[in-house]
Parts: sequence; structure tokens; C-alpha cells
Amino acid sequence: MKALGIVVGAAPLPVLCSSARNHRFRVSFSSPSSGSKTVEHVGIAAAKPEYKPGVFDDMFLNLFRNKLVQEVGWDSKEPGYDGLIEVAHRLMMKGTSNSTTVESAVRILRSLFPPYLLELYKMLIAPIGGGKIAAMMVARVTVLTCQWLMGPCKVNSVDLPDGTSCSSGVFVERCRYLEESKCVGICTNTCKFPTQTFFKDHMGVPLLMEPNFGDYSCQFKFGVLPPQDDTIVKEPCLEACPNASRRRLLANNVDVTMCPKT
Repeated sequence: MKALGIVVGAAPLPVLCSSARNHRFRVSFSSPSSGSKTVEHVGIAAAKPEYKPGVFDDMFLNLFRNKLVQEVGWDSKEPGYDGLIEVAHRLMMKGTSNSTTVESAVRILRSLFPPYLLELYKMLIAPIGGGKIAAMMVARVTVLTCQWLMGPCKVNSVDLPDGTSCSSGVFVERCRYLEESKCVGICTNTCKFPTQTFFKDHMGVPLLMEPNFGDYSCQFKFGVLPPQDDTIVKEPCLEACPNASRRRLLANNVDVTMCPKT
């Protein structure tokens, strides 16, 4: 759920550019006697970056939260971003399966746009230039409108399936949504999979999202189809995942290496 905003006419003509991803973190894995996998973050122990909200950030947050509350049928007493994360956790718990959670998140994304806008974009904009123009446009709108949700990000160049490169990528330096939720399942089932589905099915723009659970970064690749069998579903739970923590309290013999919702 990282893509908000109106795309038609919202971005200037794109300028091709390229940038390299800067990985500033190292990750080591160890397997303790309990058999669960832990992740040791080297360099992540520093204080979380403080996000400075922009002019329209409160408006975007309130709009998104209201749509999320309507879908869940419940709201948190916590204000602001903390309350948003609590409602996202409730969305996860409400879903009877991964697919129902993904479907709920897609409905939320669709509800953020005026009627017919998505259909017009898919019909009129997506086919131009083999889809590259549409991919570059949504990349720029994502950077302009979604930093309140996921933190600092920038447009970068990605490799496309036809062998060319295009400035249709978005690199999120350290995803605020993942860092605050602390849950692989919330990342994949309320963000990655529904966002990929939303852009492909309702805007005509293929999208592959590659979250990094070691340093909390994420690479968006607009114009690239996701694999049919995404290995991300096999990712172990984060050590700090509150959903896994609850399972540890309920049953010592439960395997918590996998997030309960992945």
C-alpha cells in the first residue's frame, strides 16, 4: 500500500536517469538451538530515523487510515502513524487467509481513486511506448506522494525484461511501514502482494517489489512482472515480530521461524 496519488497529469515528462543502490548494512544469520532463525542487524541498532512530515502528509495519512478503518470495521485509539499500524495489524488478524487479506488491501487501494480514473489510465496511458511512460509516471508519483508512509525514497533505474533499462524504479532507503509493523506478514500481505496486484490489474502497469528484511529497504520495479513462485513467502519471521511473539507465549512447540501469516 505504498502507492497513493493521482497519476494522470500529476507528473512532468520523465527524464531518464540511473542511480545505484547503496547498501549500508550487513546481515548475518545464525541458528540457535531452538531451531528458529534470528537476524542480527549490524548497523541497524542505531536510532530510527526521524521522519519530517511534508505539507500534505497529514492529509494522505488521514485519507488512507479512514479507508483502512472502513475495510477493517475498527479503529485504534492511538493517533497518527502509530494508530495506522495498529489498524494494519487488525487487518491481518481479520483475514481468514493470506488471499483474503490481499483482496482487502486491494479494495482499499482502489477506494483511494476517483471513479473511472484507474480504467482511463489503464486504457489510455498504460499502452503508450510499450508501457514505459506509464511505469515512469507512477514511479515519480509514488516518490511524490508516499514518503509519509514508507520514508525517504528516490527514483532509480531498473532493468526491464526486454534487456533495456528505464528510470521506472523507486528505491526506499528504509521502509517506515515495515520497521514500525515489525512483521513480514504485514509487509507481504498488506503491502507487497496487493500493491503488485493493484498496479497490474487496475492500472495496467506490472510491478515487482523487493523488500529487504535485513536493512528494511525496498526496491520497486515498475514495468517488471513478479515471479509466479515468489520465494519471499518463505522468509522467516522478524525476531521483533509481535505476531510471532504472541505465538511464542501461546505454545512453546510452535515453529515461529515462519510468520503466521506468510
